[in-house]
Amino acid sequence: MRKIAVVAAGGTGGHLFPAQALSEALIARGWRIVLASDERVAAMSENFPAEERIGLSARTFKSGDPVGMVLAGLAIFRGILQARAAFARINPSVVIGFGGYPSVPGLLAGISQNRPTVLHEQNAVMGRANRRLAAHVRAVACAFPVLQKAPAKIQGKVVVVGNPVRPEIQQLADIPYLPPEPDGNLRLLITGGSQGARLLSELMPAAIAQLPEGLRHRLKVQQQTRIESMDTARRIYANANVQAEIAPFFRDMAGRLSQAHLVVGRSGAGSVCEFAIAGRPAILVPLAIALDDDQGQNAKVMADAGGAQVAREDQLSVDTMANALAKLLTNPERLARMSAGARRIAMPDAAERLADLVEATAAQGRIA
Repeated sequence: MRKIAVVAAGGTGGHLFPAQALSEALIARGWRIVLASDERVAAMSENFPAEERIGLSARTFKSGDPVGMVLAGLAIFRGILQARAAFARINPSVVIGFGGYPSVPGLLAGISQNRPTVLHEQNAVMGRANRRLAAHVRAVACAFPVLQKAPAKIQGKVVVVGNPVRPEIQQLADIPYLPPEPDGNLRLLITGGSQGARLLSELMPAAIAQLPEGLRHRLKVQQQTRIESMDTARRIYANANVQAEIAPFFRDMAGRLSQAHLVVGRSGAGSVCEFAIAGRPAILVPLAIALDDDQGQNAKVMADAGGAQVAREDQLSVDTMANALAKLLTNPERLARMSAGARRIAMPDAAERLADLVEATAAQGRIA
């Protein structure tokens, strides 16, 4: 019989995408995959390569809300009981958690049954749910060499594997970065980010409109933009004589990344790792309200490697962004150095690295 791996993930794409990449790597090695998440995510994840989906009770709460804390505790307890019953039936060889509150019941159930357990942290700052669970799992995998706010007692079981990405992004590691030719086109990709997308949707067209005319005429802009901001953005770009393609979402992100000379976007863990694998120079705008400044620390890892500039929201304006764009887009040598810096932190084989760790942990077996 093929071994079964339970993947406990949910909440956002930042948790589900690396979980899916790992699942595909394990399936290629002969594993069966079961997805354990809250009821909402389990029902919505029709593209996830799992033979079975287990919907578990789960809930989060806000700090300082005692009623919410009690309700969350009761929901998680129900979820643990549901997961324990399911695990008794399917007998998984390993349980892998990817953070976020929907992953908690499944991972806690695996821990309580003494099954091999692995936790993966996508950010440079360990998430709060992962912080509470890290000491109790067999192995902790992380995306970056930096892992802030991790409990001191887990240091001996932390393994840097990178952040698993989609196969089409992984393939970008083999495509060389070609800086812009003198007087040639300048391809600028602006990703929206699901959180705080309004800032980039409104600020970027205004900043680009301030660039010198000769620079604007060379630009080919592709921008993810909120639907309600699209008409304004199109008008600004047209008045500035800038070629721009605007859409709420780009499906072929790998193809667009492979052609971009510069990327501007948020610094979620998935985005930073994708930009690094593609070797794309970036201006990263961390989400200011992110818990524990995880986006800021993700951006710092890439900036410290020389692959990005960081633009903090409290220091960001139309003028400062226009100046940053002008300096980078007119300096192909610096863009080439930034590309090399970005690739210094890239781990395109992260899914295989994590699959190796999962299999090694599963081989330890269940503790009686």
